[in-house]
Amino acid sequence: MHTSRLIPVALCAASLACATADAPQGELVDVLITGGTVITMDSTRRVIQDGAVAIRADRIVAVGPTATITATYSARDTIDAARKIVMPGLIDGHGHAGHGLVKTLGMDQNQFYPITEAIYARGSTEDFWRADALLTGVERVRFGVTTALSFFGGGDMIMRTDEQRYGDAYLQATQDVGLRYILAVGPRRQPYPSTFATWTGDSTTTQAVSFEQQLAVSEALIERWHGASDGRINLAVAFATHHQDETPVAGAELALLREQARAARALSRSRGLLFVQDGHTTGSVQFAHDELDLLGPDALLSHATELTDDEIRLLVQTNTRIVHNPSANAASRKRFQLVELLDAGVTVMLGSDGVAPDRSFDMFRHMFQAMRYHRFHWRDTKVLPPGKVLEMVTVDAAKALGMEAEIGSLDVGKKADVILIDWFRPHLAPMHMPLYRVAYFANGNDVTTVLVNGRVLMRDRQVLTVNEAEVINLAQREADAAIRRMGLDSMLTTPEGFWGRSRFPD
Repeated sequence: MHTSRLIPVALCAASLACATADAPQGELVDVLITGGTVITMDSTRRVIQDGAVAIRADRIVAVGPTATITATYSARDTIDAARKIVMPGLIDGHGHAGHGLVKTLGMDQNQFYPITEAIYARGSTEDFWRADALLTGVERVRFGVTTALSFFGGGDMIMRTDEQRYGDAYLQATQDVGLRYILAVGPRRQPYPSTFATWTGDSTTTQAVSFEQQLAVSEALIERWHGASDGRINLAVAFATHHQDETPVAGAELALLREQARAARALSRSRGLLFVQDGHTTGSVQFAHDELDLLGPDALLSHATELTDDEIRLLVQTNTRIVHNPSANAASRKRFQLVELLDAGVTVMLGSDGVAPDRSFDMFRHMFQAMRYHRFHWRDTKVLPPGKVLEMVTVDAAKALGMEAEIGSLDVGKKADVILIDWFRPHLAPMHMPLYRVAYFANGNDVTTVLVNGRVLMRDRQVLTVNEAEVINLAQREADAAIRRMGLDSMLTTPEGFWGRSRFPD
C-alpha cells in the first residue's frame, strides 16, 4: 500500500495505513509527535511502527507513518518520540479526593474510616483540599493518567459539600495542573443533618448541615465548574450506596431514602451528568433499581462485587456501567465477576480507588493486578488477555464515562490526550511486542511526556504546569496540620504486629 500521500478522512475507516484530515502540503499544526511506536487503540487496534500524531489546538488531525505525516505537516512544536511508545492517555474511573494526604493513616489499626471522617468533615480546610488536588494531580500526570474521576471525599462517603469554597479550591487547583477531570459531588452518607466543622486559625466552629443544603452546594459547584477550562473540568453527581442486607429500611425510613436518592438522581439527569455510586455488592444493585430508580447508561457503579445473576442481567438491560478496582480492599473481601460481566456485555472500566490507604494512581499497576486477580480465581492464564485491560483504561473507559466520541483512542477528530512511554529501559527491552510491554512490564515512572487537550503538561519527565517541589511541600504542610488538628499523631507510628508475624492481631 502506498503511503506517499495522506488518505482523506472519508477513506480512513477502510484503510489500515493512515487516519488523517485532508490537508495541503506543509500545513501548520501546533504539535507533531514523530518517530514513535504508536498504539492507536482505534477501531482496528493499529500499531504503527515509526508513527506520528499531528495536533491542532486540542484535536488530533492526523495519525500515520512519520514520513507521510511530516511530508504534509509542519509544526510549531515537534516532539521526538524515538524509542518511545505513543498511546492515548490512561483513564482512571475511580479515586477519592483527600486520600492523597492521608495515605496509610490508621490502615492497620482499623482506623482508616474514622480518620477520614474526622479529617474530611471536621479537620480539613480550603488549603487542605487545594494541596490534595495539586499533589494527586501531579501524581496522575506523572503516571500518564490524563482523565480521572474522583469522589469529593471518601472513607464512608464523607463528602465535603457543606460549603462551596472547598470544592472551588479543589477544582481550581485541578485546573491549574491541567488534567481532564470529573469530580463527583453530593451529600455525604445518611443520617442527616451531617456534622461539619470550619477552621479559622486554631479555632473551630461546628454546624449541622441538611441533605438539602449539601445538594444545593453540589448544584452550585456544578453551575460554576461543569464544562470549565475548555471542557476539561466536569462534575458528576454522587449518592451513597445503600446495602439493604446490612441496614434494612422500610416504611417512612425507606420513603425518605427514596426521596433523597431520587433528588440526587434528578439533579444528574436534569444537568446531563454522570451519576456515580461507590461500594456496590450483593443485593445493592437490585435495590438501587427496584426502590430508587438509579440505574441507566449514565450511571457508573464502583466495585460491584459478588452480584447475583439477576443483577448482572439488570446491568445489561439498563446499560449501566461498572468500575472495577482490582487493588481495592473491596476486591479482596469479595470477588469481582469481571469475566461474567464482560461476557454478558456490560461495559467495565478500571479504577485505582486511589490513593489511600495503600494504593497509587499508577494504572499500569492496576492493569497487571487485574490480570493476576482474575487468572488466579479461574486458575487459567488465558483469562483476561492484555488487550482487554488496555481497552479497560482507554476505549472501554471512555465509553463508561460517556466520552467515547472525545477520548480513549488516537483518532482524527478526538481530543489530543496523548502519552509517551520510554521503552529504552532494561525492564522494557528488547523493544518489540509493545502491547505486551505496556500491559505487563511498564509502570507509571516510564511515562516521559503527557498532553491533555493538546497542551503539554509534562515533557521529558518534568511537569510544566505547576512547581512540583512546591506542591510536595504544601502537601506535607497541610497533611501535618490536619493530623495535628485532629490529634492523630499516634497513627503515624508503626503498629503492633507489623514485624515477625503472619498476620496482624485482631
